[in-house]
Amino acid sequence: MSLLVVGLSHRSAPVSVLERAALSADAQIKLLQDTVAAEPAAEAAVLATCNRIELYADVDKFHAGVAELSTLLAQHSGVGLEELTPYLYVHYEDRAVHHFFSVACGLDSMVVGEGQILGQIKDALATAQELHTAGRLLNDLFQQALRVGKRAHSETGIDRAGQSLVTFGLEQLSSGAPADAWLKGKRALVIGAGSMSSLAAATLARAGVAELVVANRTFDRAERLAALLAEQYGQRPAEPDDVDVLARAVPMESVPDELTRADVVVSCTGATGLVLTADLVAEAVEGRTGAPAVERAAGSGSDSVRSGLPPTSVGSEDGCPLDLSAVQGSAAQGSAVQGSAVQGASGFSVMGEAAVAGMDAATLEQHAAWVDNGTVDRREGRRTPEIDTDAVAALAAAAATLGRVPERRRPEPVAEVPRPLPVLSLLDLAMPRDIDAAVHRLLGVRLVDIESLAEASADAPMAADVDQVRRIVSDEVAAFDAAQRAAHITPTVVALRAMAADVVASEIARLDGRLPGLDDKQRNEITQTVRRVVDKLLHAPTVRVKQLAAEPGGAGYADALRTLFDLDAETVAAVSRADDDSRDHNSAALGGLDFGRENFDSNNFESAENRGRA
Repeated sequence: MSLLVVGLSHRSAPVSVLERAALSADAQIKLLQDTVAAEPAAEAAVLATCNRIELYADVDKFHAGVAELSTLLAQHSGVGLEELTPYLYVHYEDRAVHHFFSVACGLDSMVVGEGQILGQIKDALATAQELHTAGRLLNDLFQQALRVGKRAHSETGIDRAGQSLVTFGLEQLSSGAPADAWLKGKRALVIGAGSMSSLAAATLARAGVAELVVANRTFDRAERLAALLAEQYGQRPAEPDDVDVLARAVPMESVPDELTRADVVVSCTGATGLVLTADLVAEAVEGRTGAPAVERAAGSGSDSVRSGLPPTSVGSEDGCPLDLSAVQGSAAQGSAVQGSAVQGASGFSVMGEAAVAGMDAATLEQHAAWVDNGTVDRREGRRTPEIDTDAVAALAAAAATLGRVPERRRPEPVAEVPRPLPVLSLLDLAMPRDIDAAVHRLLGVRLVDIESLAEASADAPMAADVDQVRRIVSDEVAAFDAAQRAAHITPTVVALRAMAADVVASEIARLDGRLPGLDDKQRNEITQTVRRVVDKLLHAPTVRVKQLAAEPGGAGYADALRTLFDLDAETVAAVSRADDDSRDHNSAALGGLDFGRENFDSNNFESAENRGRA
């Protein structure tokens, strides 16, 4: 059996696809059950977060496993297989382990180094254990991934390379200002009471918001979260830097009213539809400002500013020898050849280069004479007639050489559009989204969602500690592979020891029949002697085979050992099943929260040999 992962994430798929492929809790359970029921897979676990959906499985066939897992992901996500396939990635065996450890360390997160992924991995393992879809391989994999992630955060400065998605999102809302300073004293509304929403609520409370309201479809969960926040952050401050937060819970029906009071809203629910529509947000803005919410003009807003600028024509056009409409038409044609744009009639300059583009030399001389005879620049900062005359003379020379004057007019400067400060800041961390994307167009509202976070984080600088974490991942992958290869041969070694013990017992029984006069002391001494001889004969080959099995390509030594000693395959399989049952029992007793190397290596070879001796 081998580890296979099939999935998609923010690195492989656009947010729109991730949003549609998001799995509900029920869909994840059904996916796990269907995966282990499929022929190629013996174990399965699902890691589903706001920016990734990955299905891990222990399969016996690579191609069949990829086809089956891809089909199951498509079926349960509701996105067609043909549409989903271009965005899927596949990792197998060592590459799958390396990928998962990188995910656990935050190297593959939208915000590099964020530690929230560890809690999501722990939840994924707990779900797989509860459904009995995680066996020895996935239990070992997930537990070591948790330990590798904790090691990366404790031994390196990866935490400095990034922060949680919540903190990163709040910093985007604050437009680069320190989030704590920006949030202090604001009123906040958190929609949802799951792990991400709870993290958001705690982050807001630590930042010192004046009021924190939690809304959730299940009101009891909102009340519990609000009570925890009030207990931790609601007491009167003992020190000047402490925070005092008013935390309370409201039902979802109260969200429209709370929107009119909130300054910051963070939403992360499991809803399949929109929680906040554009109309609802517009009504909230109107309730806060007393004026209807206005949508931003389409585009960047420069068109509306440009239409209000004064015309670029200078001086008086009276007496101009040019037929302006004809000249503009010919200038447009000339500029089209050059790939430039010509302004419309309201902004056409009879003295600019656009006016003379494409003229022949005779017409250009007429125009130059008209300029010399008193055209005045009436705007400050424009060129004087003398300068224009020089420029026209230069253009005339160019026209005589080239036959026409190329268009080289500089574009008018575009004035910046003043935008009001937002009265409502929204952070949408849900997948699929909770807040209508049309909210982007409302003046006075700022929305940051998963899509904008992905764009903002694309150019985020990587800390030097990332390289150190990558080395940790590589070392841990090698250690995991060695441990798996060693574990693969353990049942064979145990079966060999058990067979030797049976041979010793059979020979001692035969000796009792032939020498019935032996007393207990003599029988025990003979028995111990025979056992010591067998142990010494088996010691060197079993120790050496353990060392060889831990090296790359060492999996074949188990087969060689079974062949050389004629071990029964069913006996070896029975030892393996008993070993798995023991490990599952230990994991269940620990609640799936095994982070230590000691527990991971509890099935070492020495304990296996001791079981064989017994």
